[in-house]
Amino acid sequence: MKLAEALQERADLKIRLSNLCTRLTNNCLYQEDEKPAEDPAELLKEYDECASRFRYLVEKINLTNCRTLVGGKTLTEILAEKDAMSLRLSLYRNLVNTASSGAQRARRSEIKILSALDAKSLQKTADQIARELRLLDNTVQAANWANDLIE
Repeated sequence: MKLAEALQERADLKIRLSNLCTRLTNNCLYQEDEKPAEDPAELLKEYDECASRFRYLVEKINLTNCRTLVGGKTLTEILAEKDAMSLRLSLYRNLVNTASSGAQRARRSEIKILSALDAKSLQKTADQIARELRLLDNTVQAANWANDLIE
C-alpha cells in the first residue's frame, strides 16, 4: 500500500468514526416499548474495529514519515516545516486584511486609525509563502505516492 493510500484511508476512517459516534449517541437511549433505530452494541463493535484500524494506520504512517527521506530530510521534518509555513501564511493573510481595511471614521473629529504595517509588503510576503507552501506540498504529495507504507 502506498503512503498516499494509507493517508486517504485514515481520513475516511476519521469521518467514519465521527459518524459512528453520532449514531451511537443517537441510539444509546430509546423509549420504553420501542427499539432504537440501530443496535448500539453493533455500532460500538464497528466503532472499536475502525478505531483499531485507525491506530494501526497512524502508527505506520508516522513510522513511514520518520524513515522516508526526501532531499536529505525526513517526511516528518518536511511536514513540520509545512505546518509552520501554513501558520505563517495564515498570520500574513490576516495582517493583510487588517492593514488594508483603511481608516474608519464617520467625522473629522473622530480619531483616525492607521495601519502600522504596509499592506502591499505584507501581501508580497504572503504570496511568497503561499508559493513556497505549494511547492513543498507538491514534494510531499509526490513522496506519498512514490513510497510504500512501512509494514
